[in-house]
Amino acid sequence: METESSSRKLMEADSAKSPGCGRRGRRICLCASAAVLGLGLLLLILGLTVFKARRPTTRVDSVALDDLDFSLDLARLRVAVNVTLALGLTVHNPNRVGFKYRNGTALLRHRGNDIGEVPVPAGRIGARDTRSLNLTLALMADRIVSDSAMFNDFVSGTLPIQAYVKLSGKVRIVFSIHVATYTTCDVDVMLRNQTLSNLKCHYRTKL
Repeated sequence: METESSSRKLMEADSAKSPGCGRRGRRICLCASAAVLGLGLLLLILGLTVFKARRPTTRVDSVALDDLDFSLDLARLRVAVNVTLALGLTVHNPNRVGFKYRNGTALLRHRGNDIGEVPVPAGRIGARDTRSLNLTLALMADRIVSDSAMFNDFVSGTLPIQAYVKLSGKVRIVFSIHVATYTTCDVDVMLRNQTLSNLKCHYRTKL
């Protein structure tokens, strides 16, 4: 009898304690959930304000004619030409984190056709930093062998060409955000005095 009475007392004591333990457990869970929610909200606010992804900006600092040699074959209506364009541009990263861009290609174009290209090696621009890129775009003769428009432009004395550069990469703010910058410069090569004229550059950034 005494043993049964003791067992009942222990069971009653345990049942008396359990509600309190349950309430403490719930309080701990609520506190932990509130902490996680608060941290998530803080990261969201920072991501939308202080660490909000911003568009890198590109600026062309210089465009120069490095080399120009050409000859006209009037009998065959063909032109032999060597054109090299030096392009200097600056890319600014306004973000509070670095901007990593992948390997790319800069193109030299004539009336919509690619006539030259140069690789742009992958790199990184630090937070709120600026990086200069110097590119040399050379015309590839094999791409203009049958280009009658090129021949007509040389006869007229003005060669319209376009430099196109695309940088594609990402910035990581909580999660990765893909960014691409596009630079297009149109310019006329004046063949008689070997100068550049009518330079117009356009910039675009895509998040």
